[in-house]
Amino acid sequence: MTSYRLDKINKQFQREIALLLELRIKKEKVKSAVITGVKCSRDLSVADVYFTTVEKENRSEVRKELQAVSGTLRSMLGKILHLKQIPELHFTEDKSEEYGRYIDSLLDRIKQEEKKEDS
Repeated sequence: MTSYRLDKINKQFQREIALLLELRIKKEKVKSAVITGVKCSRDLSVADVYFTTVEKENRSEVRKELQAVSGTLRSMLGKILHLKQIPELHFTEDKSEEYGRYIDSLLDRIKQEEKKEDS
């Protein structure tokens, strides 16, 4: 369970990273990333940054580009946020949307099979 303070920090990191990627980072591939969430460790040493892209094919390339600019992002975050320590950023593909679609398709299939049995 995360604390209220850590929740606020996670949301602030998400907002700031999204803004920095959009406005301050020059690499075009990075701009296609949509930041879906951030989860910082309790001691703020590491932050897992979850992202997705519209095109699935580009996700691994975008992840590599995000990792390449993570040091720059961390430096920019240090100037913006007033924290003692800025965590090391680790970018992870967010697969929750795909998982949700998979579950929806399973539920639809079950519903169709029930309709066939009732007929």
